[in-house]
Amino acid sequence: MPKLTDAEIDALKARLDPETYAIAFEEGTERAFTHPLNAEKRGGAYHCKVCGEALFSAEHKYESGSGWPSFYDVKASDAVETKTDFRLRLPRTEIHCANCGAHLGHVFSDGPRPTGQRYCTNGTVLDFRPEETGGD
Repeated sequence: MPKLTDAEIDALKARLDPETYAIAFEEGTERAFTHPLNAEKRGGAYHCKVCGEALFSAEHKYESGSGWPSFYDVKASDAVETKTDFRLRLPRTEIHCANCGAHLGHVFSDGPRPTGQRYCTNGTVLDFRPEETGGD
């Protein structure tokens, strides 16, 4: 994961709201069932709110019942990086934006087919961009 300089950290603190910064760079989490993206059903893509990198496709989003936006796959295989998190004593796999290092949430192996993965994300660090519908 990229290491940010002190100047970059200061710039992010000035640009991001406190909750987004706390989740992205202090590995916090939002309360379950509180973020509007959990209920988002439109087609489109979910990008990192910090750097804009495309992370997840709406095609891979599903209702996991967890209270957080959940996806069974990433948009590109190199979009996220993982690390082991021991904060709750039992190890969990944490996910971060591969481009800027922002903490996104965790990935679990209890998701649907075809991957069996559940990328459980904090909506606060995602920027949803709906598909353009075209039209005349």
